[in-house]
Amino acid sequence: MMDAPAPTQAPLIDPFARTIDYLRVSVTDRCDFRCVYCMSEHMTFLPKKDLLTLEELDRLCSSFVDLGVKKLRITGGEPLVRRNIMWFFERMGRHLDSGALDELTLTTNGSQLAKHAAALAAAGVKRINVSLDTLDAEKFGRVTRWGKLDAVLRGIEAAKNEGMAVKINAVAIKDFNDKEVHEMIAWAGREDLDLTFIEVMPMGEMEEQERLGQYWPLTEVQKELETQWTLQPSGHKTGGPARYMNVAETGKRVGFITPLTHNFCESCNRVRLTCTGMLYMCLGQDDDADLRQPLRASESDELLHTAIREAIKRKPKGHDFDYSRQTVKGEVKKRFMSTTGG
Repeated sequence: MMDAPAPTQAPLIDPFARTIDYLRVSVTDRCDFRCVYCMSEHMTFLPKKDLLTLEELDRLCSSFVDLGVKKLRITGGEPLVRRNIMWFFERMGRHLDSGALDELTLTTNGSQLAKHAAALAAAGVKRINVSLDTLDAEKFGRVTRWGKLDAVLRGIEAAKNEGMAVKINAVAIKDFNDKEVHEMIAWAGREDLDLTFIEVMPMGEMEEQERLGQYWPLTEVQKELETQWTLQPSGHKTGGPARYMNVAETGKRVGFITPLTHNFCESCNRVRLTCTGMLYMCLGQDDDADLRQPLRASESDELLHTAIREAIKRKPKGHDFDYSRQTVKGEVKKRFMSTTGG
């Protein structure tokens, strides 16, 4: 096996000496679901003219690879609803073939996965995260507003049949799926899936009490799980923020993403690119950098590389999300999670 080529440019280092080698890219703000913690039911999506073309996304992501990004996660909205998106995956696959990129991954709601699983595997995708908050079909329809559980389960099976590792991401929602966590652990074990719980994050325009009503700290989720399952510390890492534990009874892992009860910012190696070309250095801050302008200003990548480096110099030490004292602090109201990318 040949050694991976070195980046063609000096790597990206932020002001706190963290190496930025993980890019999450939202390829569309559109989605075929309307999950209650993510977006409003009657969303106004961005006009097509505001979106980067797939060719522009290819150039932008390739520039990040040139600057040392080793992991690329494609998100949305729902990335698989974007027209011709498989072309983009194929283009990113060339960086896997060259060794410049270590991993190309995807976060999806699973609705279109059965149709695209084979093409994703052919492009080099080996791991997929599927967002799934309940195994109850009626509740699934309520939380997604439009989704069909059967389609998602078929998509998960199709991905597994193509040899991809599937991890389930479940947002912990008080008074919604709090009675299902044991069932979800058991199901994930039977299906040979890892499972990660995520705290509700204060993004998008929602009433403060609605946010507080949804919030279920993962410290409480873990305590509940430990009443029936033996959780053992795990050294497993995927490059993301999840803290993993082994479930002795199933042989699988359960992860916890806890931006609110435990700030994991000290090891943050990630930035997020939107489908409009805005780079967010932190999910929990509104500071951004416009990469579309330098992208379109010159056919050379010099301006673009300079803009990326200048943006990384502004990456903050951490976010300000906080649900303490029964108020929602550090809200990011001007954009929805579907715009920034999950």
